[in-house]
Amino acid sequence: MAKGDRVFTDIASVVRELKPSYPVYCVRPEVLVRNARRFIKLFPGDVLYAVKCNPHTRVLEALYEGGIRHFDTASLPEIAQICEAYEDAHSYFMHPVKTRAAIEMAYRVYGIRHYVVDHIDELQKLYEETEKGRNVIAVVRMTTPKAEGTLFHLAGKFGASEAESVALLKKAKKLGMEVGIAFHVGSQCMDPGAYTSSLEMVGRVIAEAGIVPQCVDVGGGFPARYANMEPPPLEQYIDAVREGLRRIKLPPTVEVFCEPGRALVATGVSLLVQVQLRKGDQLYINDGIYGSLQELTTSDMRPPARLVRLEGGTANEFQTYGMMGPTCDSVDVVPGAFHLPVDVKEGDWIEIDQIGAYSNAIATRFNGFYPETFVTVMDDPVAAQLSDGPGAPSVVAA
Repeated sequence: MAKGDRVFTDIASVVRELKPSYPVYCVRPEVLVRNARRFIKLFPGDVLYAVKCNPHTRVLEALYEGGIRHFDTASLPEIAQICEAYEDAHSYFMHPVKTRAAIEMAYRVYGIRHYVVDHIDELQKLYEETEKGRNVIAVVRMTTPKAEGTLFHLAGKFGASEAESVALLKKAKKLGMEVGIAFHVGSQCMDPGAYTSSLEMVGRVIAEAGIVPQCVDVGGGFPARYANMEPPPLEQYIDAVREGLRRIKLPPTVEVFCEPGRALVATGVSLLVQVQLRKGDQLYINDGIYGSLQELTTSDMRPPARLVRLEGGTANEFQTYGMMGPTCDSVDVVPGAFHLPVDVKEGDWIEIDQIGAYSNAIATRFNGFYPETFVTVMDDPVAAQLSDGPGAPSVVAA
């Protein structure tokens, strides 16, 4: 734990001591450590944590404690953050489009050797900014078809076709670089088979190019459990990767990477918010889409939530509520519904669970509201405490 870290036994303790009128991120390092160790144990290669998902120091420290030593970094600041915090860590520049200055600094100052490309001009840029590609591995990112159930299909913005990938591999080798191949099936992928079919594409590209890559990166997309989403177990995804690798018969010298983000951190952080006003079935809270809850506007994911109240009991009957964010913007509305007691009132707190992915990482300072308080909590996440599943209601008496 970080020096000066505020540590609480449970959510009730946080509320009793702080009585926060501001949002509070509740980090559960033991959950993050377990997630990291499990993924590392199961995956047949190196696990690169996708820093963009949650770059907070407490999160990174827990993942590092869990054994993560490889990091998918998408910018020079992310590279600097990792390299300057952990001497034995390895960063990989996995953004397909980079500034020349960022490439040059990553290469010269931080010794980065893996760079993703998906276009001939980016490859040329990489060659020119890294001493003509000396000791560089150009990782060609392929596009993949949209997997069924995937929330965000990333190939719409990045990725080369099979033919383009073959040409890029050949060109990189001609320029004297080593090469790799990467893909990303899309965020929160619900179909393990997407990894097997994508690896079959990798096999075709390798055969057509006639080049053995230094590495094959199966990307991210490994899902987390939400109140309305029950993905297959992680083991099925790893089995699908193993099957895909078996089919393309890579030499044992080829390194295998993956880039999980959500699957490692979603369950390790919850968000404690307070009700500022109730209007019927609408609850006005102190965080919203410009803060920690932006991702809920672009997906159907619904995190579990529970009411926390300092004094008095709550009703046994429940209803659904909409959540209104704190800004003066009328679009600051958290879509979907949260299932909570019918007597929710001003001053109550709500713990929104499984908020570790793409929450604080993308929060803004719009209207002067900015969630920035972090504490460590040692109890189990909401979902783990709910006997009726991740979408069941719950109440905590603080």
